[in-house]
Amino acid sequence: MQTQPLDMQQFICNMPKAELHVHLEGTLEPELSFALATKNNIPLEYDTPEELVAAYDFHDLPSFLKIYYAGMNVLQQEEDFYQLTWDYLAKAASENIVYVELFFDPQAHTCRGVSFETIITGIHKAQLDAEQKLGIRSQLIMCFLRELSAESAMEHLKLAMPYLPWLVGVGLDSNEQDNPPAKFAAVFEYARALDLKLTMHCDVNQQNTLTHIKQCLDDIQVDRIDHGVNALQDPALLASIKQKQLGLTVCPVSNRFVVQSLTSNEIRQMLEHDLLVTINSDDPAYFRAYLNDNFLALQKEGHFSAQDIVTMVKNAFNVAWLKDTEISQYLYQVDLYVKQAQYQAA
Repeated sequence: MQTQPLDMQQFICNMPKAELHVHLEGTLEPELSFALATKNNIPLEYDTPEELVAAYDFHDLPSFLKIYYAGMNVLQQEEDFYQLTWDYLAKAASENIVYVELFFDPQAHTCRGVSFETIITGIHKAQLDAEQKLGIRSQLIMCFLRELSAESAMEHLKLAMPYLPWLVGVGLDSNEQDNPPAKFAAVFEYARALDLKLTMHCDVNQQNTLTHIKQCLDDIQVDRIDHGVNALQDPALLASIKQKQLGLTVCPVSNRFVVQSLTSNEIRQMLEHDLLVTINSDDPAYFRAYLNDNFLALQKEGHFSAQDIVTMVKNAFNVAWLKDTEISQYLYQVDLYVKQAQYQAA
């Protein structure tokens, strides 16, 4: 029983959490960008990290992607990908995140002449070190860029073959316009045959978004949907998502740059529909908000209860691509934390 008013900020920040929707390239902080640019002799358009942050003026998905891809040019060597990954995982561990499923976009690097081996080896080494030294576990999801061809996606899936034990799944992200999930059906079918899990972005308020969500559910048969907020507009889609027990990885702060809202009302509706909605940071270096920031902003705007927060945290573990025994261990950690925080989940 609660014996004193619950400090929601402390309750959220200290809780063991999982993050399932974060782009590695989206964790590139301005300071690291400048350091890597200097190391690799790459000119930047801006003179200081502060000027770079001031340029983060996003009002829709394309305006974000333009700056997002330009920022990646500083990532050249294996140690660059190591440092990027280590820095994010260290930040995540400091926020009491104990498990992460991390997206990366290899096509955005191979097109610049960086080898697949360089990318994934640097990332993987940092994952191993972070687990050993910081106690944070992570798994890797390889994303395909949807504005590129299905042939390019298949080529990169084949490049990943020697590294399959390092991957847990594949995803689809980037510019959604005129690039439906069905375009990549054969690629995802092949990935499924390799025992990889499947997820796809269905970003908020994109063209034909309901059709895209339906394709994800019926044609691709994904294991999870990234974003997916617009499913609330179609009762049939809602019913299908609920029946399949699919997780929805929602990113409140990044939504605000597209729809001028944290979508707190929509997230509450998802909870009311008993959907497995999870909270995530998406591209925290660009949207200036990591996972705790997203939870705190959402709680402030939507006045979510402690029980709501616990539900969303548990949802993330429940839809994570882990063994049932591992999920149970993480859920036990959450329950123990809640009990110690003198809040009884009911």
